[in-house]
Amino acid sequence: MSDDSGQSGFHYSEQDVQREVTELEGRSATAARIFDLRRIIGGLFVLYGIIVTITGITDSQAEIDKAQGININLWTGIGMLLLGVFFLVWLWLRPVPPAEEADD
Repeated sequence: MSDDSGQSGFHYSEQDVQREVTELEGRSATAARIFDLRRIIGGLFVLYGIIVTITGITDSQAEIDKAQGININLWTGIGMLLLGVFFLVWLWLRPVPPAEEADD
């Protein structure tokens, strides 16, 4: 039996390992930007805000009277739009910082 000290037939140089780590860090940073909760929450609030605002604009007087004369769909839709825009502006002004370089 030969003793190969647990090494398989594949040998990677330090440069190959460093390149692979850099590539994985780049992918991780990209995934963090894509799945940032501010983007998801802001997008959903804008989408639902548009739907509820359109519903509020098209509400009949009978539906408004049910809410004691307040067009609740319109006001809620506008509030949702403002909150969604807030999240998206926050994301734009304070993006996810790039990954820190690891010093060896």
